[in-house]
Amino acid sequence: MPKVLVIDDCQMMRTYLRRSLEKGGYEVEEWVPASAGEIPDRIQDSAPDLLLTDFSMAGFNGATVVRLARKANPGLPAIVLTAFRTEDMEASLLRLGAHRVCAKPIAPDALVEAVRTTLEDLQD
Repeated sequence: MPKVLVIDDCQMMRTYLRRSLEKGGYEVEEWVPASAGEIPDRIQDSAPDLLLTDFSMAGFNGATVVRLARKANPGLPAIVLTAFRTEDMEASLLRLGAHRVCAKPIAPDALVEAVRTTLEDLQD
């Protein structure tokens, strides 16, 4: 069962993401970093198959999460969720190593599909 590490500072959103992904057949680990510096160690210790992170969080953003995650595990696929998606933001996140940027709110089926296709794309 593929493991998804969910990083989001909103408990309600983490619960929604976890429940949606578990119904889709994924193992989910939720986490809220106290600081961005914790991200590389957690990525290495957790060994997720995919990272799912919010863009807007207190103290740092999804770009920082993706950048630090890529340092810890260059092959780790990442999906960034954001309510304020722009073309420039999306292009910047993709350059940093994110594989997808998805708009919030996201329906459970669309979330599971985004995770599934991201993991499949990397197997090809």
